[in-house]
Amino acid sequence: MRSFMTAVLMLAGAIAYAGSGYHIIDRLHLGGEGGWDYLTVDSASHRLFISRGTHVLVIDTRSNRPVADIPDTPGVHGIALAPELGRGFISNGRANTASIFDLRTLQVTGQVRTGENPDAILYDPAAKRVFTFNGKSRDATVFDARSGIVLGTVALGGKPEFAAADGSGRVFVNIEDTSEVVELDSRKLVVARRYPLHPCIEPTGMAIDAGRRRIFSGCRNKVMAVLDVETGSVTATVPIGEGVDGNAFDPATGLIFSSNGEGTLTVIRESSSGIFEAEAVPTQRGARTMALDPATHNIYLPTAEFAPAPASAGASRPRPEMVRNSFTVLVVGK
Repeated sequence: MRSFMTAVLMLAGAIAYAGSGYHIIDRLHLGGEGGWDYLTVDSASHRLFISRGTHVLVIDTRSNRPVADIPDTPGVHGIALAPELGRGFISNGRANTASIFDLRTLQVTGQVRTGENPDAILYDPAAKRVFTFNGKSRDATVFDARSGIVLGTVALGGKPEFAAADGSGRVFVNIEDTSEVVELDSRKLVVARRYPLHPCIEPTGMAIDAGRRRIFSGCRNKVMAVLDVETGSVTATVPIGEGVDGNAFDPATGLIFSSNGEGTLTVIRESSSGIFEAEAVPTQRGARTMALDPATHNIYLPTAEFAPAPASAGASRPRPEMVRNSFTVLVVGK
C-alpha cells in the first residue's frame, strides 16, 4: 500500500496527495561495476545518459537497452547537453576536467581543465556557456560551449551542489554548507545575488520553474524549499523523504519531484489555492538521483542492491557495499 506524508508548510498548507498515478513501470537491470551520480535525458534522440564511475552509459529509452558507452570519465558526476550545438559535456571529478562529446557519434572531441572536483555541470543556452561546479575548490569554471575555451572562474563562497538555468542568462546553484542559493550572471560571470534558504539545511538537488521564477531545493533535513527569486524569500517548505539528491519540475504537468535515497519519490502538486500536496511513491533504497523525460513524463532513478553493513562497523557507519552486477534503473511513470 502506498504511503503518504502530511505536514504543515511555512506560509502555505500541505496535505496528502493521492492523485499522481505514478508508480514503477519498469526495471532496467544493467549490471556492471562502479557507482553512479547524475543522469540526463535527451528526449529528441530517445537517449538516457547515466554516470557510472569511470564512464557514461547511454541507453535507448524506446528499447531500454544500452546503445553506447563514453569511456575515460574518471569520477564522472554529471552530463549536460547542448542539442542546438550538437554537443554534450561531462564533469570528471577525479580528473578535474570536463569532456566534450559529439551528440551524434557520442565520441569525445575535447577536454577542458576545470577547478578541483567538478560535480554538477550545466549548459546555459542564453550565453552558450558551460558551467562546472567544483566541490573542492568551491567555485565554478565557465567555458565557451563551441570552442571549449575557459572564460573564467567564479568563487562561490561554499560547496556547490546541483544547479539550474532560467534560459535568460541567470544560473542558480545550491551551496550545501551555507544553506543558500547563489545566482550567477552567465554573461558577466559574477555572483548577482545570494538567497538564504532557512529553514533548509544542506540543499542538494535543484529544479526550476522558470516561468514562475521559482527554485525548488531538496534539503537534507527532509524538506523541499520553494524559493521565489523575485522576492528573494522562501515562500514554502514541503516535506520530502530522507536522502534527497535530485529534484525535477515538469512544466507540462506542474508536478515537482524529489528522489530520496531512503527509497521514495516525493511527488508534489500545487493546488489552485496555493496548497502543496505531497505523495510518497515507493521506489528502492539508494534511488537518490533522478532524470525526468519531459516528452513521456517518465522518471529514471538509478540504484542497486546493497549488502548488509558489517556488525563490526560500530559508529563509523561506512557506505554499504553494492552487490555485484545489481545496478538497476527504475522507470517511474503512469
